[in-house]
Amino acid sequence: MTYENVLVPTDGSGGVQESVTQALDIAERAGATIHALYVVDDRLRQRVASAAWPSDDLRVEGEQAVASIEGAADRAGLNAASEVRHGTPADEILAYVAEHDVDLVVMGTHGRTGPERAVLGSTTERVLRHADVPVLVVRATEHST
Repeated sequence: MTYENVLVPTDGSGGVQESVTQALDIAERAGATIHALYVVDDRLRQRVASAAWPSDDLRVEGEQAVASIEGAADRAGLNAASEVRHGTPADEILAYVAEHDVDLVVMGTHGRTGPERAVLGSTTERVLRHADVPVLVVRATEHST
């Protein structure tokens, strides 16, 4: 199968690096464009008092995370696109896939640790179950989380 658009969803954690490495390798071999997506998880707002909701901080974190992936793609000589969205991560990832003709999604088994880990693990599972394109799930090693 030939890939033209490879999506790497990121949460900005170290656990994503292995997924990025795999996605870059695949894109380089296929001459594909790398797409980096960060979703500010609005479900977390329900857990935090509205006055303390760090939406702007999370957006900045997201912009830095996707910029890092774009930089890696640029160093590899690949075209890259990125976006930061707000919403439910799995829903936004699936919407991005449809909107940008993504051929392959490359994502980790989990990213962050603690309570956020369960949310991200379920995100990967939901994308895997509902995507209309192949999803490569990269197991994060112990040292990368």
